[in-house]
Amino acid sequence: MTIAEHSAPIIVTALMGAADFAWADGLRRAHFPPERNLLSAHVTLFHHLPPSLLPELADRLKGLCRGPAPAATLAAVMALGQGVAYRIDSPGLMAMRDELADAFTGLLTPQDQARPRLHVTVQNKVKPDVAKALATQLAADFRPRPFTIAGLAAWHYRGGPWDLAMKAMFRG
Repeated sequence: MTIAEHSAPIIVTALMGAADFAWADGLRRAHFPPERNLLSAHVTLFHHLPPSLLPELADRLKGLCRGPAPAATLAAVMALGQGVAYRIDSPGLMAMRDELADAFTGLLTPQDQARPRLHVTVQNKVKPDVAKALATQLAADFRPRPFTIAGLAAWHYRGGPWDLAMKAMFRG
């Protein structure tokens, strides 16, 4: 690891299947304020792990990905106040996240100690009335459907776009 990597917190995400990623990222590009949209669509599992965990984290993510991908459902449109997201229901992915949280107990930030609401954000940091209008529009024809989780990834966070540290794809 370089000196910069030693100081860059680690973000962990679930990777979407290609079709779901294209769909979610297209919505994000269409509705996220362009000046704030530094990232592609993503499903965050951890927001801020210590960079020193990367070697062990990489081993654990690879181990989790040796098995089958967890089933997931695109479950609902979520109003975020100043944005909109789609909720992802996946007991299997949450079990993997819980396993990682247990392994790193004592090293998690308060945000990462809390159980997350898995989601894909398509809009954020807009006026509440703009977010409410988009949530209403998206909910009008929404139907829950399967959602593909294809892998797990770790990213270095340096204040702007994330830098991929490692990824593993489900093989089972």
